[in-house]
Amino acid sequence: MSERVVITGMGVCAPNGIGLEAFGKAMDTGQSGIRFIPELKALEFGCQIAGEPHISEGVLDSYFTPLQRRGLNATGIIYGVIAGTDAWKDAGLSEAPSDTPDWDSGILFGTGTLGVAKFHEAIHLIDNKQVRRLGSTTVIQTMASGVSAYLGGILGCGNQVTTNSSACTTGTEGILMGYERIASGKAKRMLTGSCSDSGPYVWAGFDAMRILPRNYNDTPETASRPMSASAAGFVPGSGAGALVLESLSSARARGAKIYSEVLGGSLNSGGQRRDGSMTAPNSEAVQRCIQQAIHNSGIQKSDIDCINGHLTATAKDALEIENWSQALERSGTDFPMINSFKGHFGHCLSAAGSIESVAAVLQFEKNRIFGTLNCEDVHPEITKCIDTDSIPHETRDYSPNVLAKASFGFGDVNACVIFKRFAD
Repeated sequence: MSERVVITGMGVCAPNGIGLEAFGKAMDTGQSGIRFIPELKALEFGCQIAGEPHISEGVLDSYFTPLQRRGLNATGIIYGVIAGTDAWKDAGLSEAPSDTPDWDSGILFGTGTLGVAKFHEAIHLIDNKQVRRLGSTTVIQTMASGVSAYLGGILGCGNQVTTNSSACTTGTEGILMGYERIASGKAKRMLTGSCSDSGPYVWAGFDAMRILPRNYNDTPETASRPMSASAAGFVPGSGAGALVLESLSSARARGAKIYSEVLGGSLNSGGQRRDGSMTAPNSEAVQRCIQQAIHNSGIQKSDIDCINGHLTATAKDALEIENWSQALERSGTDFPMINSFKGHFGHCLSAAGSIESVAAVLQFEKNRIFGTLNCEDVHPEITKCIDTDSIPHETRDYSPNVLAKASFGFGDVNACVIFKRFAD
């Protein structure tokens, strides 16, 4: 018999709030973290806005020692360490003693790219024949597993410590991978999460693809428009989210607070076949992922009363809604509540799934469903599938019981996780 898995701690470093309290308030009140970035204008980007956490020197000093901060220029690691250590403390857990690791606790913290600014710094030094000035931390700041390595050393975790990477699906995939390790009895606790670097070297490729909005540089907070007829492309974002997954038996034994239960989920790929490509989803695969997640979680399609979609504020939003409708065999007024958080902080790329999962789970505690910003003009193709009352534009009082969270990433990869209000 597999272990039940629950969430006992959460942490977040997001464009609209650093720390669970500030972030929760921002989500509740509909506060956007998307801002004009002068550096992008100076570099002549078409899209000169982004979602980027603002971290003071004082905050950095509270998470990193002077030695750890020396030469630290990987924003993804900074965001991940803040979110990860906060989640650990929120769960009421302590760092392992200095003489032995915590063999029952592991880390699965993903990223897409890491240390891009550090790479730029290193390339400049190398090209100018100054290799000796690279410093001793260049490798750990630029290797993909740098963020899990940093967290593993800070917390002293002795179980699996690793990094996953699946584009925009990374964070949601990591939750399911951590869930499976605990459910199979291989760990008692897994710190799962994901992070994404910020800055022009990360966002330039998307700007070159012309899939970012270019007409909102003067009104950044209105630029990200999920499910909207006037959606003009996704706004790039960055940050990190983290969740402590724990076996129910372990959480009970130490009297831990429980945010939610993880029932299960599914991962798959459309193989870039049929309508799927490197950048577009195979609808059959998306629907199969949702349906398999429901099956694996031991629930019925009718049990889902809330969805947090991927919904990036692009032309594909209407297709995603159609896929949800077909997968659930529900439409019109029978369709569950659905929201997107990308109007609050943009598309945080590899960090999206974890930041959005933190926000989604907070809805259980607050007995609220957060609104979808900038969606006053719902896309007409969406209204053909579902009733517009299913899309909250502002935060509403609501008590979800079963919530589906999905992410669909570049490479035609999909993840769907099912969260449930905890009932003993």
